[in-house]
Amino acid sequence: MATMQRISACLWYDGQAEEAARHYVSIFKNSRILGTTRYDEAGAQASGQPKGSVMTVQFELDGQEFTALNGGPLFKFTEAVSFMVSCDTQEEVDHYWTKLIEGGGEEVQCGWLKDRFGLSWQVVPKVMMEFLMGKDPVKAKRAFSAMLQMKKLDIATLTRAAEGR
Repeated sequence: MATMQRISACLWYDGQAEEAARHYVSIFKNSRILGTTRYDEAGAQASGQPKGSVMTVQFELDGQEFTALNGGPLFKFTEAVSFMVSCDTQEEVDHYWTKLIEGGGEEVQCGWLKDRFGLSWQVVPKVMMEFLMGKDPVKAKRAFSAMLQMKKLDIATLTRAAEGR
């Protein structure tokens, strides 16, 4: 049996937990499904979910553990919670952006997107955080202003803006 990390996210789905976990595992390197539980008679009765259907899927994305729960239609994802993917290169930004929106996701703004399950993600180049947290407030302001004009973040454009070019 897999051991759980002390703090992990539990994501509530309406019948899509297994599909979502498999989708996310296919996107991130060093990722895998750790285990699946199913509703027994008592769980099915308490939750209104079919007996034998998938209750939870525990999975790992690049070393970070998550649980996907088929809890029913009661709760939906909101933008109040998102997962940030830190990227070294534009190739990584492009990869995660494309894979996370495929199948019905949507681009939002400033590196934010919503996947086809309604979960919000931020795909952010590390250099953007370096600009924002750096010692030069003018550089940070220019990079931030450029970011506000984008959906998917472009490292070259952000760098040119930060440097005043």
